[in-house]
Amino acid sequence: MAKKGKEDAAKAPAIEAKAFQFLKDYLNTPSPTGFESKGQQRWLDYIKPYIDEHIVDPYGSVVGIINPKASFKVVLEAHADEISWFVNYITDSGLIYLKRNGGVDNQIAPSMRVLIHGDKGPVKAVFGWPAIHTRNADAKDVTPKVENLFLDCGARSKKEVEELGIRIGCVATYEEGFDELAHGSLIARAFDNRIGGFMIAEVARMLSERKKKLPIGLYFVNAVQEEIGLRGAEMIARRLKPDVAIVTDVTHDTTTPMINKNIEGDVANGKGPALTFGPAVHNKLLDLVRKVAADGDIPVQLRTVSRSTGTDTDAFAYSGEGTPSVLISIPLRYMHTTVEMVHTNDILNTIRLMYDTVLALTPDMNLKYL
Repeated sequence: MAKKGKEDAAKAPAIEAKAFQFLKDYLNTPSPTGFESKGQQRWLDYIKPYIDEHIVDPYGSVVGIINPKASFKVVLEAHADEISWFVNYITDSGLIYLKRNGGVDNQIAPSMRVLIHGDKGPVKAVFGWPAIHTRNADAKDVTPKVENLFLDCGARSKKEVEELGIRIGCVATYEEGFDELAHGSLIARAFDNRIGGFMIAEVARMLSERKKKLPIGLYFVNAVQEEIGLRGAEMIARRLKPDVAIVTDVTHDTTTPMINKNIEGDVANGKGPALTFGPAVHNKLLDLVRKVAADGDIPVQLRTVSRSTGTDTDAFAYSGEGTPSVLISIPLRYMHTTVEMVHTNDILNTIRLMYDTVLALTPDMNLKYL
């Protein structure tokens, strides 16, 4: 399998120029949890030429639809939101204290640059941190915590902060964006999970440009508010009532330091999408995806979860009377940092696997266990 995977990766084409530009623009567009509109608009503008119609739900999840009159509904889903911070308190001296919005990592924050999305537009700021020279011996290794982290936007009074359009409730996102490293590696602050939104949009593009006629209704769902508990997926699953859900998200590359493979399993960037075994994952649907991968010589990796997947898969699987669901994950290094890293070959192979799986689905397929 490893040898086949390397050969397949070597043959994989580069991401097309137009799609690559969209990926960069999409990743660099702030889309914080609860405030995803700008990213969602960019995603919708890209996918519109390749779909028949679309819907937007009250909280901003966007659904592009191919063949909307078909009775058998298949969802291809990713989540659109990124972790961020809320402005929680502004001191008289103009420093800004925060609350988390999603699973943002306080330990990486000191000295990072951010954009505070204020009422007058984005405002640049930094996470201030006292110089090592000024901290006594007991405080040399003080841990950054939410309660001791603050933003400095250059203002020196609360009034000056407010004059910039910053108020309680504004969100702040890290400024760092997309970049390319050696050997096909890409970095950005929000591959989790705008890479998923990119990949499902590419499936739509491929189906449209290759003029594929589907016997199913295909619903490309870019859901909001995953980072605070799968909320957008819960809402849209109840609205759509799909027959099948194929969810894509990121998973950990476990080959980096300080990750225990005995617990997290063995998954690596560049070796193909990872397929998950777990209670929410429908076994017969997973068998189909594995067969599609084998038939297409698409390298895959395997991983397990003990209870929930921790992704929107759970929301779809347990919605309504139950929706057969499967999770196709792309390996990611340094999750919830500003340098999340994916490999180009994994992107291409994940797109291919989802595309081929969609073509393999039929309305009369038997997904019953008994």
